[in-house]
Amino acid sequence: MRPDTAHAVLTIDLGAIVANWRLLQAKHPSGAVVKADGYGLGARPVAVALAEAGCRDFFVATPDEALAIRQSIPHAALVVLGGLFAGAEQDFAAAGIIPALGSLAEIDAWTSLARRLDRKLPAYLHFDTGMSRLGLDARECAVLTQDHDRLAGIDVRYVMSHLVSAEVPDDQINAIQLERFIAGRARLPPAPASLANSAGIFLGETFAFDLARPGSALYGINPTPGRPNPMRSVVNLAARVLSVRDIPVGATVGYSATWTASRPSRIATIAVGYADGWHRTHSNAGAAFFDGHPVPLVGRVSMDLTTFDVTDQPAVRPGSWLELLGPHRGVDDAARDAGTIGYEVLTALGPRYHRVYSPA
Repeated sequence: MRPDTAHAVLTIDLGAIVANWRLLQAKHPSGAVVKADGYGLGARPVAVALAEAGCRDFFVATPDEALAIRQSIPHAALVVLGGLFAGAEQDFAAAGIIPALGSLAEIDAWTSLARRLDRKLPAYLHFDTGMSRLGLDARECAVLTQDHDRLAGIDVRYVMSHLVSAEVPDDQINAIQLERFIAGRARLPPAPASLANSAGIFLGETFAFDLARPGSALYGINPTPGRPNPMRSVVNLAARVLSVRDIPVGATVGYSATWTASRPSRIATIAVGYADGWHRTHSNAGAAFFDGHPVPLVGRVSMDLTTFDVTDQPAVRPGSWLELLGPHRGVDDAARDAGTIGYEVLTALGPRYHRVYSPA
């Protein structure tokens, strides 16, 4: 479909993504996290734009995500944060994919392959400092500290860990993790270090090591909640009005009749619902914008349709466009209204939108 005939248009500003990366890069040498299909915005076009701007390190969650963009950025370092997937060692090596090794078993498997190939294999060495998800735990770190030969055959590109609460600057866990990271790194063979995520870049010089791994901030999510967003907005989502109908006082709208008209009202319906990632928790919460004016979302969000009270905007008619995300309502605003976080809003954006990429 052409943009002018589509039911909804998602515009992604690659120039804004590049500008956001450059802002972060100026504060702390940075790669780019492009997992979850570039936070829902398209890993391939995002990665290509960032690579052309000079980014050389890209982070994904799974080897399939790395393979999906390898040909598009052939000379970039592609790091799988989920670690070395069992049985996929040969695939990693063949595609030049770098695992973030997070257990002794992963280290041993990567070392074993390096011996068979008779060459060093690159890796990140990931140890846990408080997240309790992935990464070498305290026992494994102690074992590795006493046996550096276990890393023979591995080219340790970076030692890394992951911050728990970087978006809350005064949370004491930040200082605890930093102390653990410095101490743990000192017991390992010398290697560059990577600790900061998007919010971690704004925690100050003590958290600045050799490479940051920003994700959400690249896509316009505020890495400093409670303060003005330093990042440029990246997405605009506009939906075409399918119908407008007049309803009397007492009429209800949507499933389970959760909204009742308290005055004669005009209800506009758009072809966007929770199948498109517009969460059901948006029901009776938040608003879209028409010509810069808010129009409240009323009733339940259903699979394919959402309804708005446009009584105060008489110019709205079938074919009009409502702004769901854009200059008047950012991703963090939508997340607040849905009781979630901006990450979930972006990564949920579905395939039915007509996508337009503004060039970098």
